[in-house]
Amino acid sequence: MSPSGAEVLRQIKSRIEEVDPSEVRDRLSGGAVVIDVREAEEWAAGHLPGAVHVPRSSLETRIEGAVGDRSVPIVLYCASGNRSAWATRSLSEDLGYEHVSSMTGGITLWKDRGYPVEVPKFMSAEQRDRYSRHILLPEVGLEGQQKLLDARVLLLGAGGLGSPTALYLAAAGVGTLGIVDDDVVDVSNLQRQVIHNTERVGVPKVESAAATIAALNPDVNVVQHRLRLGPDNIMDILPDYDIVVDGLDNFPTRYLLNDATVRLRIPVVSAAILGFDGQLSVFKPYEGPCYRCLFPVPPPAELAPSCGANGVIGVLPGTMGLLQATEVIKLILDIGNPLIGRLLMYDALAASVTEVKVRRDPACPICSRAPEEITDDELGVFPDYEAFCAGAH
Repeated sequence: MSPSGAEVLRQIKSRIEEVDPSEVRDRLSGGAVVIDVREAEEWAAGHLPGAVHVPRSSLETRIEGAVGDRSVPIVLYCASGNRSAWATRSLSEDLGYEHVSSMTGGITLWKDRGYPVEVPKFMSAEQRDRYSRHILLPEVGLEGQQKLLDARVLLLGAGGLGSPTALYLAAAGVGTLGIVDDDVVDVSNLQRQVIHNTERVGVPKVESAAATIAALNPDVNVVQHRLRLGPDNIMDILPDYDIVVDGLDNFPTRYLLNDATVRLRIPVVSAAILGFDGQLSVFKPYEGPCYRCLFPVPPPAELAPSCGANGVIGVLPGTMGLLQATEVIKLILDIGNPLIGRLLMYDALAASVTEVKVRRDPACPICSRAPEEITDDELGVFPDYEAFCAGAH
């Protein structure tokens, strides 16, 4: 006679480690990974703070994305401790994870003890469907998607770089996109600025971009800033955002942006394009170099012409803009290895990528100082970078 399901479960529990919820609290603070193996609707009703969601139904195929190192301590839990027991046996005996345990009593006992439970913000059925491919990724999941929906990203420019970046951030569900641009759509823009179209020639770029984004994803709130960024308004705009996407095409404003974002500790995902060449880096204040560390002074004008003067292949801003969008998402989700302290250089004609390390300058006139000191004088005025860049030439 075959053993009953209850007998099999009893045998499994005799071979695995079970831990009391009180010990799980200690393990959480000690660096263990706590994994909720329940289904999505159960997770959405509430879960342990700091837990990672990997449903039991796909645990074996997705666990490596959540915990790649098999020596890391793992605690699994479910509603009552049964599914997590089966999952613990699978990870330890079949997949070779070295330190796996199951929480006794599951989240039911955890709640009975009065321990805290985190309830995710509600995500509609339509949103779950729209972002389903994100939710399947252990690195994103429901919690990560909610981070994207809560994020506020400012794009400087709705042109060649801003267009693809805005489209893909909107598609990804970044909840608030601010767009700064004082220009109108021109027919010469349409070769590369894919967020606009022929019917909108003459329309302000921020309005055109907002219309395209609204049609793509109604979840996204677009804040239109139809202005030129300058020292008189930058500190009014930036504090409302978590990350800045730099699609600027001039050094004075980039230096001003650097000063303001270092002062506010806001990371900047910066790209530049010309001809067939692109550059990309991430400047995260006080964790890596700033823009001024990379460019202490602007290069001579003949070495840094504009796209308007020298041209740019239309697909290049698409390539670099998508890389910018990728870096933004990594920063929001706190995953991967962002391009902090690294400058990526892309040669479209050679189909080659070169990476150069950029070190923080201990004598940098900006990031070597405390944030509150990054002003030109006691009135809190930023330097005159128009004059600074003109003098450098």
